This record gives sequence, structure tokens and C-alpha cells, in this order.
Amino acid sequence: MKHNEKINQDKISSLRSSGSLNPTPKKVRDPVFQNNDFFDPMDIVQVKYELLRRVRTEGATVSDAAKSFGFSRLSYYRIQAMFDELGLCGLVPQKRGPKEAHKLNKKVLEFISEQIQEIPSISILALKAAIVKTFKLSVHPRTIERALIKKKKTAL
Repeated sequence: MKHNEKINQDKISSLRSSGSLNPTPKKVRDPVFQNNDFFDPMDIVQVKYELLRRVRTEGATVSDAAKSFGFSRLSYYRIQAMFDELGLCGLVPQKRGPKEAHKLNKKVLEFISEQIQEIPSISILALKAAIVKTFKLSVHPRTIERALIKKKKTAL
């Protein structure tokens, strides 16, 4: 593997781990990303910033800029709103989906604690069955495990 290939793989790995790897770099057709090594279509934060800059400082239309950078007009306005609210941090993609165990509310967590106190060796699957029976709530076993791990960490 050549030195430049190694650097490129390291950068891709870093972008992926930070959530900043552009899933569609081939859609970025803006000339500055095609003819300049500084601009990397794989870096979604850089692409979004340049999209905003092109409209705000160079006067490009939203439609033309969005198309050139591989976004829709609606995406442009979402990107702009996030940037206006959070600055550069708003351009970093956010993790999708629930941020916490939303099914395991306070009552369910108390119920789990009670079950563990009554039967210390109770299995996760038995806890799941008890939750379904008591609350008519389907919870993945891994969700219960995570809640127990979190409880142990906060108890320390």
C-alpha cells in the first residue's frame, strides 16, 4: 500500500468513526471538489459548509448550489437551520433514532429493580416476559441489559 493510499484509508476510517463520512460523495459535482485536493467530497461537514458558503457569500441560488453539492433544496434549508442554531457543530451528522431507552420509563425500571430484588438470579428473558405480562410492553432483551448496566454505573 502506498503512503497516500494509507493516509486516505486513515482519513476515511476517521470520518466514518466520527459520523462525518459522506455516504454519497459521487453526488458532489461542484468543480472546487473536483479540481482541488484541499476539498474532499468524502467529508460531509466540509461539503455542507461549502454549500452554505456558496449561497451566502457567492450568491448562488439554493437550487443550483444544492444540486451541485448533492443535496435537495429541503436539505439545504435543514443544513442552514442547524448551522444557524449550532454553528459548525450543527453540520456534524447527528445519530439517528432514540437517544435513550424511551420504553423503559420510571415505572418499568422500578418494576425491574423489584423483580431483581425478589429473584436475584432472574434472567433477562424472564424479566422481558414479566414486563410484557405486567405492562403489555414489548422490550428487546438488549434494552433491559443496557438499562441494568446504566443503573450499575450510576450506582457507583
